[in-house]
Formats: sequence, C-alpha cells, structure tokens
Amino acid sequence: MKILRTLPLMFALLASGNVYAQDKWQTEGVVEGNLPASWQTLKAQMRYPDSWLSGNFKDFHQWQSHSRQLFRRALLIPDATKPFSPHSIAKEDRGSYTAEKLSLNITDDNRISALLLMPKTPGPHPAIVLLHDHGSKFDIGKEKLIRPWGNAEQLASAQAWADKFFSGKFIGDELASRGYAVIAIDSPGWGDRGPMVYEQQQALASNYFNLGRSLAGEVAYEDMRTVDFIAAHPGVDSKRVGVLGFSMGGFRAWQLAALSEKVAATAVISWFGTYNGLMQPGNNVLRGQSAFYMLHPGMPARMDIPDIASIAAPKPMLIFSGGKDKLFPAEAVKDAFDKVHRVWSSQQADDKLVTKSWPELGHVFYQEQQNEVFPWLDKWLKP
Repeated sequence: MKILRTLPLMFALLASGNVYAQDKWQTEGVVEGNLPASWQTLKAQMRYPDSWLSGNFKDFHQWQSHSRQLFRRALLIPDATKPFSPHSIAKEDRGSYTAEKLSLNITDDNRISALLLMPKTPGPHPAIVLLHDHGSKFDIGKEKLIRPWGNAEQLASAQAWADKFFSGKFIGDELASRGYAVIAIDSPGWGDRGPMVYEQQQALASNYFNLGRSLAGEVAYEDMRTVDFIAAHPGVDSKRVGVLGFSMGGFRAWQLAALSEKVAATAVISWFGTYNGLMQPGNNVLRGQSAFYMLHPGMPARMDIPDIASIAAPKPMLIFSGGKDKLFPAEAVKDAFDKVHRVWSSQQADDKLVTKSWPELGHVFYQEQQNEVFPWLDKWLKP
C-alpha cells in the first residue's frame, strides 16, 4: 500500500522532467544524431596502449612486429592459398609503356580485374600500387587513376574525375611515363565490382560481419595481395615497390605500409588525422556508410591512426593535407603529424618523413602537389 501511495508523486515528477536529478534511472541512449550518449567518456578511455608512444614498449622492432600482427588479426581475413593465375583481357600501346587489363585471384574467394601499366624499357622497374578514393562515385574505381580504354562512357566519367581532383591528369599514366610499373584494382563495390549506391554500404559491411569477416579487412588484405602480386612480377624490382593513394586511397596507403613489409615508400594524400580530432559532431567519419571501409574491429581501442601508420617507420613516408579540407580539421591533422614525427624521430629517421599542409587547397591532389610527390618517389624508389 505504501508503494501505491507514492505512485502519484512519481508520475508528477516524470511529467515535470525532474526525476531524481542526482540519480537518474538511466542514461540517454543517443545524442548528436548518431553518437552514444557516453561518447565523450568512451573517448577519454582511448589511451592507445599498443602505441609506440605509450611507453609500454622498449624495443622498436619488437613493438613493430607485435603491432603489425595485432593489426593483421583485426582484418578478420585468412591468408590466401590460391596462386594469382593472371590472365590478360586486353592491351593498349601507349608509346613509352603498355596498358593491360588482366584478371587474377586476389584472394581464395575473389577473382578480380586490374589495370597494369608497364614501361617498355628493360627492367626490372620500380613499381607503384595506386589506391583509388571513395568520393561516393562507384562506377569507376581503378579507372580514376589509370586511363581506361574501349568504353567511351567510362572514359568520360574517368576524365571528369581526373579534371576535378587531379588537374586533369591520370596519376598512373603520369607515373608510367616516368618509368614505373603501375597497378590498380577496384575495392568491393567500385568499377567492375559494382557499381553499388551509397546507401548499400552499411548493409554490405553488416553482411561481412554476419559472415565472420570485415569489409575494411577485405579491402586492406586485397591491397596487401596487390603488393605481393606486383612485387613478384618479372618486370619489377621487388625491393622498390611504393604505394600512393588519394582520399580513402590515402587511408589505404598508410595502412598498407603498416601491414606489408614489402612497401618501400608511401605517399598519402588527403586522409590523415587523429581519432580524437576526427570524432567530432558533424564530421564525415561519424556518418557510418563510407566509414565502414575504414573501420577495423577493436583497433581504435589499441592504437590511434598515426600509431598505425607509424608501424611503417622508419621507411620513407610522405603525407599531404589540404588546409581547406573540410573532412580533416587542421587541428586533427597537426596532432597526427606531431605523433608520426615523434616516432620517426625516435628511430633517427626524420629525413624519411615529409608532412605538409597546403593552406590554399582542399580535398584534392593537384598538379602542384604532384610536382613534389613524383620527385619524392623517385628519390626513394629509383636507383
């Protein structure tokens, strides 16, 4: 009876919104649209115990081996056992180099097409693995970076993309003309492996998890296999394989350098920051959808973004960011730059790390940036 007598008071407090202000019955569920109500508390718990900068490790090479294995396990993708078994689909002569479309077993479960550019001069050649962006444009992937042929509609789409982001240049063709072997593949959903639409991404990622796998892990492991393939090519010097990526491709570039010991030099364009700096209301990484291509289960609890990139130290790495890039706030980029410099400096390798913010540029890889990146790659990959 005593409980029944208190009910009217409880209902009155509920109606007024003044329910036990000092001891709420429960916390909120969701705030800021998509964030858990406790997101600030959870962020404060992200202390990155597996970072080299944590002080928890004394030997850099032991840390490097430990963290690389930790990251590799997070991909949730088993090692491939099938041979690549490449097959030529089409070829085109481009003067000083040839362009070839081929198919290969990128994993035991997926046979895909790739674009390969090969100089006509005697090898072995240095090589570049090119990594395409996201851009919410799925009809082309590898064709964003290597000029396609035989399909006028696809070529028009690719040229428009190059005009918008790359000063009209096809990055792969520019590199091939400089004497590099160049390869690019489509990530799941792009080009010959699509096209899907923006709203499908979240479901695709969920179904990878339902199958015990990871969409981000699939992308990362396929990039590792692309390095393995080009490094084993008879026309390529396996000790001089570099990677270059723009936007999501930039993310793929530094993670690939962290995962594969075969990567000799890495150029990252327009994808860098810290989790703390990027996890702010309104930032693109909080929207889901495209973010699932870059979310590895459990890794953010262990290492920050620059911590993962630093697994590649002390090998050469270049990281460019646009000062007007709305996707990557200046403070987040600065903090990430500071972190990687501390790691490379700890290994007496400051001369091998270049970081630069371009104040007047946004989310692009324009001619003036290319004019610095290409000679930098030459410095580290050409004899």
